[in-house]
Amino acid sequence: MIALQSTVEGKEMKLKELEDKLKPLGYGIGGGWDYDHGYFDYKIDEEDGYTFLRLPFKALDGELEQRGVTVQIGTPFLLNHKYQDGLDDNPDVFNGLFRMAYNSSVNQFQEPVDKDATVDKKYLPTAKSLVEELELTLLY
Repeated sequence: MIALQSTVEGKEMKLKELEDKLKPLGYGIGGGWDYDHGYFDYKIDEEDGYTFLRLPFKALDGELEQRGVTVQIGTPFLLNHKYQDGLDDNPDVFNGLFRMAYNSSVNQFQEPVDKDATVDKKYLPTAKSLVEELELTLLY
């Protein structure tokens, strides 16, 4: 993970407004949402895992599921999730063909091998450009 200082840090706005501004730029709702905090992710690359620019935020006046909730933006950061190659070898109670059918239809998304893998520095220029775009979009 590489934190990227930005003037968007600490900005407060309605979650709906934040979502409306970020989705047209290519951001999606990231994993790890809870009642009081969440993330928007911009996928930069899929080479050797998934590299994201992640924009964290926290609820200030309620829960994220409430209409009209105000959030405060945190420090953007680069993140890499490294996944296993090939089939998911996640053990479960099913055996044989039934297990294969179960894994391919229900359990198709693998857990990352490393949720905080090393981020290649070659992504820094792209990330800095994305942060500048965030600043222009959210502050002006």
